Amino acid sequence: MVPPSEMADDEVRGHYPYQASIDAYGNGGFRFAGMSHRGSLLCLPSGMDAWPVATPGEVTLAALAPVLALADDIDVLFIGLGADMAALDPAIRAAFQERKVIVEAVATRSAVSTYNILFAEKRPVAAALIAVERNR
Repeated sequence: MVPPSEMADDEVRGHYPYQASIDAYGNGGFRFAGMSHRGSLLCLPSGMDAWPVATPGEVTLAALAPVLALADDIDVLFIGLGADMAALDPAIRAAFQERKVIVEAVATRSAVSTYNILFAEKRPVAAALIAVERNR
């Protein structure tokens, strides 16, 4: 394993420079592009980024700022809220609606599935996915 002092900046901050489909999820992380990532994940036109959110209550406008910054390049944002559905702050929907981005807040399994379909269709899509232990 490469020590953090010898890693590229992207590796240290948990960034893969291309958007990719999700190959698998569960066990607290995701597999994509032949790699494994432990923890929650942002899937953006600018690439795949570690996302320091572990519960639906941590999904805030501040946590979604990297997505909002790319709103002009996104039509739909899927927010995977973990194993189950949860309420989403109406201010989040309003902020993205103002930028003409549709927000779908669903369980992570549904978010991954639909994100993958739209990504395969080359649609301008993003996902903010809370990691789950078990994929149902």
